[in-house]
Amino acid sequence: MIRRQYLKQLVKNVTSDSFEDTALAIFRWQAGSNPVYHEYLRHLNCDPEKVQSLTQIPFMPIGFFKKHAVFTESPIIQTTFESSGTTGAQTSRHHVADLEWYSDISIKIFEQTYGSLSNCHLLALLPSYLERNNSSLVYMVQQFIAQTNSSVSGFFLHNVDELLITLKNLAPNLDGRTVILWGVTFALLDLAEFSEEKELECLRNIASLIVMETGGMKGRRREMLREEVHEVLTKTFGVKAIHSEYGMTELLSQSYSKGDGIFNTSATMRILLRDINDPRAVFDKPQAGLRYGGINVIDLANLDSCAFIETQDLGRFVGEDAAQFEVIGRFDNSDVRGCNLMI
Repeated sequence: MIRRQYLKQLVKNVTSDSFEDTALAIFRWQAGSNPVYHEYLRHLNCDPEKVQSLTQIPFMPIGFFKKHAVFTESPIIQTTFESSGTTGAQTSRHHVADLEWYSDISIKIFEQTYGSLSNCHLLALLPSYLERNNSSLVYMVQQFIAQTNSSVSGFFLHNVDELLITLKNLAPNLDGRTVILWGVTFALLDLAEFSEEKELECLRNIASLIVMETGGMKGRRREMLREEVHEVLTKTFGVKAIHSEYGMTELLSQSYSKGDGIFNTSATMRILLRDINDPRAVFDKPQAGLRYGGINVIDLANLDSCAFIETQDLGRFVGEDAAQFEVIGRFDNSDVRGCNLMI
């Protein structure tokens, strides 16, 4: 417990300069204290003491969250988040020992990107997530809504008419606040395509409107290119760009895009890319000849589970460093997941 509290303070105060040292400290702790991760490293013949850089850290396949209880030092579990999935599919389970920690981390990341939530009205259109009672996304957005301290912030399940009325009433009464319409992709497309033209005028009259999509068709609609989705939404809602959130059940940190699907890494999250033909070849910066690769995530907030996750997403670095990235698709044999962006 003493070790965890020490690492927690390191994560709270992490900077770009201290990120690697903090990640390596967490790696060595989890290598010895996380039974599932420890066994995985043993099979790889990995000596944690010989790991001296981020690219040398073995990343645990995300599928382990489906078949194993992944946690460090047997903490008291406060809740278990479960991923969405197709009917009959096995889902991931993330055992969370500290919900306050999750809230603090996610709120901090959001506010570092968009400013104080107290300056926002947040309207969430997340029907498929609200139909479950163990969604990490719903829990996070609940915390955001509470922070807005706004009487109009809230969730809208299938009551789109109420959502549009709320937006119409908000347009002349913003009090300088930003309006965030946060929705799962298929629900935003449904809103755009099945609402009357005059009903959507209320969105176009809100100059401060941010439309935040969190990915996911859930089998409700045909899969579409991200560019195609964003074109429909920008034109219909009258915004210059569609914002996006990159997060998943197995992570406590998020990254955000303010347009064009380009994500900025957050203080507690870093993206590395692995060669699609050699998963042990991992890179923390753009490489000549490496156009894209499998996304590996370091999430320092995952103190009680595993901070080093090999996802099934494909991505690429944007620019000359690794501070920005783009999600370009998924491996062909990976599961359909609701929280990820479209190909």
